[in-house]
Amino acid sequence: MKVKVKKLPHAEDLPLPFYATPGSSCMDLLAAVEGSLVIEPLKRVLVPTGIAIELPEGLEAQVRPRSGLALKYGITVLNAPGTIDSDYRGEIKVILINLGEEPFLLQRGERIAQLCFCKVVKIEWEPTENLSPSERGEEGFGSTGGKV
Repeated sequence: MKVKVKKLPHAEDLPLPFYATPGSSCMDLLAAVEGSLVIEPLKRVLVPTGIAIELPEGLEAQVRPRSGLALKYGITVLNAPGTIDSDYRGEIKVILINLGEEPFLLQRGERIAQLCFCKVVKIEWEPTENLSPSERGEEGFGSTGGKV
């Protein structure tokens, strides 16, 4: 499937998002920051990627964290997954937060997040007073055996 992508002027020198390996499910998004940026512990920043996209209706893009950044440095996407709707035409930006103990130096062109594409299913609400019973019922928050 082809999706229109617009490279913005502040990212002309950066490659478009790409799949790192043939088996990758998501594309890597790059930081289109000027030079570098320090993310202090427990601080969040909005990082531009330098691209805007035109998704076909029925598709959404999800911005997800990169596992390596999360494990090694505590850098993650704050609103993961971030949703990009099919009617959004602005620049894709990523809210990163440093949950680590050290300042993190983010360099221009660094891979900061993953961009995944998913089909959207639209529903219609059917108001009711009764829901069909299930084995789990109304039990939640650890009721399936996990620790809370």
